Amino acid sequence: MGRFFRATRPAFLSVTALAVLLGYASTVHDGYTINYLAAILTLIFALIAHAGANVINDYYDALNGCDFAESDRITPFTGGSQTIQNGFLSQKTMAIFGYLLLLSVIPAGIWLTLNSGLGLLVIGTFGLLIGWAYSAPPLKLQSRGLGEWAITAGWLLVVMGSDYVQRHAFSVTPIAVGLGYSLLVANILFINQFPDVRADTTAHKRTLVVRLGTRHARWGYLIILLLCYGWIWMAVALRLLPMYSLLATVPVLPNLLGFYLLMRHAEQPQNLTQAIKITLSCAIAHAMILTYVLVFFA
Repeated sequence: MGRFFRATRPAFLSVTALAVLLGYASTVHDGYTINYLAAILTLIFALIAHAGANVINDYYDALNGCDFAESDRITPFTGGSQTIQNGFLSQKTMAIFGYLLLLSVIPAGIWLTLNSGLGLLVIGTFGLLIGWAYSAPPLKLQSRGLGEWAITAGWLLVVMGSDYVQRHAFSVTPIAVGLGYSLLVANILFINQFPDVRADTTAHKRTLVVRLGTRHARWGYLIILLLCYGWIWMAVALRLLPMYSLLATVPVLPNLLGFYLLMRHAEQPQNLTQAIKITLSCAIAHAMILTYVLVFFA
């Protein structure tokens, strides 16, 4: 069981839990009452869907040789879980496990759809499609340099879906709440690609960092930050979010330190551990602050 759990890359599942909480906070902010049974099911199966996507990613990165070629891995952040490479599980077992995790979400999704509305079916279908297409052929979005867009869309859908389960309708509020956080999650993926450049290049995996080269790609980190925090300011200006939401932009300060470290060490992957930790921590801090503001300053 420990081997299967490790294969899901549990260190990263917290980003999905926070996306779900942001969806609930969005609902509370607009005056809705939380249905706790639906909330618990949504959280559990959002985590399972994320875990399945992670396992599928490891399986396809083993097939293309990417994770076998990994030489600059920063544990546990880059290079996958290494479950296959270390002989803990076979490629076939990983494939079966990953697809079973994704398929197990469907019955819960149908129940939640019946109790909240058909719009959830649309959100869930696109979410599962992105989780699969991120790694799997023929789309292989990450290998085509589209990984950041897929991650942004995927985590925004988690926020929207969690909100929809409670609200039973579409709303602009979860988009205002979730877009900035989704961009910060994409930035985690983005910086994690720097230590993987050599392995990705060897496996012909054309991520955005591989396509741009590490020297030019460094600036992408700053662009994503500007999009995220600029969106929060714009959402407040448009009165889509309350004024106190600006507190959620405070993590930009350590984020800029992460950018500074990336600028210095983009071509020295072994020195990027601190920058990766900062990037992950800032995304978590942003989500926690915004959740608190929406719930207690609504």
